[in-house]
Amino acid sequence: MSALRYAGMDDTDSEDELPPGWEERSTKDGWVYYANHEEMKTQWEHPKTGKKKRCAGDLPYGWEQETDEKGQTIYVDHINKRTTYFDPRQAFTVEDVVVKPKRYDGNTSALEILQGRDLSDRVVLITGGNSGIGFETARSFALHGARVILACRNLSRASKAANLIQQEWHKARVEAMMCNLASLRSVREFAESFKAKELPLHILVCNAAVCTPPWNLTEDGFESTFQICHLGHFLLVQCLQDVLRRSAPARVVVVSSESHRFTNLLDSCGKVDLALLSPPKEEYWSMLAYNRAKLCNILFSNELHRRLSPHGVTSNAVHPGNMMYTSIHRSWWLMTFLFTLARPFTKSMQQGSATTVYCAVAPELEGSGGMYFNNCFRCQPSIQAEDPSSAANLWELSERLVAERPVGVQSG
Repeated sequence: MSALRYAGMDDTDSEDELPPGWEERSTKDGWVYYANHEEMKTQWEHPKTGKKKRCAGDLPYGWEQETDEKGQTIYVDHINKRTTYFDPRQAFTVEDVVVKPKRYDGNTSALEILQGRDLSDRVVLITGGNSGIGFETARSFALHGARVILACRNLSRASKAANLIQQEWHKARVEAMMCNLASLRSVREFAESFKAKELPLHILVCNAAVCTPPWNLTEDGFESTFQICHLGHFLLVQCLQDVLRRSAPARVVVVSSESHRFTNLLDSCGKVDLALLSPPKEEYWSMLAYNRAKLCNILFSNELHRRLSPHGVTSNAVHPGNMMYTSIHRSWWLMTFLFTLARPFTKSMQQGSATTVYCAVAPELEGSGGMYFNNCFRCQPSIQAEDPSSAANLWELSERLVAERPVGVQSG
């Protein structure tokens, strides 16, 4: 006690009350530190308790963190029209203890997973981000500060989606760019345009897909479901892998589906068969084509992780949810009818995007990949989806397919 009395620390009513001459402050990312104005020094530990603290949760509604002309962090209360250097979150500090990762499930939304996260130093690229699960994924990242690129086939719709997010938060950084996965030429042109921006790429979400369209060949001569769901994404990652490696640690998230379980890709010799992946019209069944493309997604993700993880790039595949009401089923009236019936019992778009967001940002997944997630939990995919020889075989086949069709050349 004599030492405390000598230091002037014994006349406070609470052990958390600061002694005279001390001030509690916080860093931009919410860590509390203490300034001693008499000795002109700062420290992380509370001067009486010796404990470290951090701010809990987000800023209160209506508050925003900014920087003044001197580079100091200030807090703006837009509702009451006032500015202060005091972090309002300091009223709700918690001790710095080891916190176990929060467990999420099928009811969790993407925004819940990102609560309190500052992604202002992240660049995110999402294919098919103008609607459905892709839009909610993009919106969630953008509302937490990330710079988001919407890579979409329809530039007009993508621009409208970007405007919607910016209307919700005027500081959202969202940009629409043209990328048609049904055209290998378009994918290459997009990749060159992205590289010209000289941006890093921390998160790449391969989200775009089509489900049960009528049989159709792309300009490159492949069945459209196979090219849009798999081959276009394969080429996109091939074109951007140098950017991903320079941006390490970086993550790729490939949106697959539980429907991958109901098919196979192998011929009688145990090799991945192109005739199954891109069948002629008389052998085409739209639902089976979708299932095969989704199996390709997991195999691709696993092989991508094996090849790029030594360079700081990880990859995981996810299932967003069953029969979610998005525009993906628009090609077939029967699927639209079934999805409409199931709509009251399925996830919302926010819940559907949660697993993608979880795999993109979860600290416990740093450096981990080659896995398949459902409802934010790691789960077991089909036996073939885990087969490393099938993954390597599909990768080699895909390399040949994109190499055989340079810009402007169509197959017969």
